[in-house]
Amino acid sequence: MLIGEVARRSGVSPRMLRHYDALGLVRPTGRTVGGYREYTAEDVRRVFHVESLRSLGLSLKQVGHALADPDFTPSALVGDLIRWTEDRLERERELLDRLRAIDASAPTGWQDVLRVVELMQGLGSTSAARRQQAVLTRPEDGPVPVELLAEAVLAESDPSVAGALCWALARSGADAVTALTAGLDAPDVEVRRRAVRAIAEMDESPRATEALTEALDDPDTTVRGHAALVLGRSGVTAAVPALVGMVVEGFHDVDAAEVLGTLSRNPGCADRVLTLLSDELAAPSADFATRVRLIQALVELPGTAVREVLRRLTHDDDRAVALIASAFVTLLDERSPAERDERDL
Repeated sequence: MLIGEVARRSGVSPRMLRHYDALGLVRPTGRTVGGYREYTAEDVRRVFHVESLRSLGLSLKQVGHALADPDFTPSALVGDLIRWTEDRLERERELLDRLRAIDASAPTGWQDVLRVVELMQGLGSTSAARRQQAVLTRPEDGPVPVELLAEAVLAESDPSVAGALCWALARSGADAVTALTAGLDAPDVEVRRRAVRAIAEMDESPRATEALTEALDDPDTTVRGHAALVLGRSGVTAAVPALVGMVVEGFHDVDAAEVLGTLSRNPGCADRVLTLLSDELAAPSADFATRVRLIQALVELPGTAVREVLRRLTHDDDRAVALIASAFVTLLDERSPAERDERDL
């Protein structure tokens, strides 16, 4: 079989077949009278072996070694190939991310591209000061790579740099919240915590409120609690169960109680808050410390119904709880009518 036919059958160009011959990878067994290379069926089979090994990423030198050594074992080499391929894919993913960030910034010229590349290099620095500087010195009129800034926020552990990134994101428009919401679904709890803190820094928009409301169901106390405090301070009553849960768990319970008190000034929410706190007080699982926190939260609520609950607690089976409730009843009764009226508004 002459070289032209081998090339047609194997898909390897005649030039590459001559190169294989020169390297000793695939040498034709014979020559014609005219001196042309003549390949046997075994030679063609070796061509396919070479191509198969090359398809795995082996260099021609490695292919030659593998075919020449009868004791060659592929396991070590295949392991190396896996690691090299993983490294190459990681570099290509990083390149793809950079290209997507540049594309998302909608550059109008190469100067805009260079600015985004400079920002990416700064954000990739191991120095927190360098990362912060890269954000704060970004040109006012330059393109805003929202996705890049959001990704940096979700990965940033330094609070000062995170603050600068949130500031830059807040100036970038409504897409900032959308870019950050992906972090709320991250398996890494630290990423979810950064996401909820960053979203809380955004302007009060329907999208931010929606994202924080979804975070109320997060299994992590910190994520759930931070969202509840921000929403509660904005008057979102959907945060009430999470705020009551914070009091029960003792996680920023003082802040949660204050927010519950503010929300309870809304007549439509007051009964709900009082009922939830009362139910938790009566729960068999509530220990002494939990019940004390719940009583303290009750005191923050306006209205005469609160004093009725406290008066009932003065007869509680737990003597310490009864004494604490009695002290708070006395405190509330001693307030001037003006103070009571102001709280009950």
